[in-house]
Amino acid sequence: MTDIISINTSTAIKFDDYIQYTEGGIVSRVLLKDDHCQYTLFCLGAGTEISEHTATKNATVNVLEGRGILTLEGKEISLEAGVFVFMKANAPHALKTEENLAFVLTLSASNE
Repeated sequence: MTDIISINTSTAIKFDDYIQYTEGGIVSRVLLKDDHCQYTLFCLGAGTEISEHTATKNATVNVLEGRGILTLEGKEISLEAGVFVFMKANAPHALKTEENLAFVLTLSASNE
């Protein structure tokens, strides 16, 4: 795999080249980062759980493949390919995978 993509370069990524799983674990890779946003590919093995936490930035989740349940501010959201989720800064959330799950997490500055 290559380093973080330079923000000075326009590019395209084939996610299949980066998606990899470990049994019951998490593989993450920052794809691109600048002063305002960070784009990270997350690959979570089946049965992985991330306990409730918050982030100080706004976030989006764009699911590429797999299935899981995101609990966002107490509501369960089914994650599967094609689902897009917006999370405001400091929103409590947790995640449990039902099978291998890959998504792009984008963190961006909050307007608050």
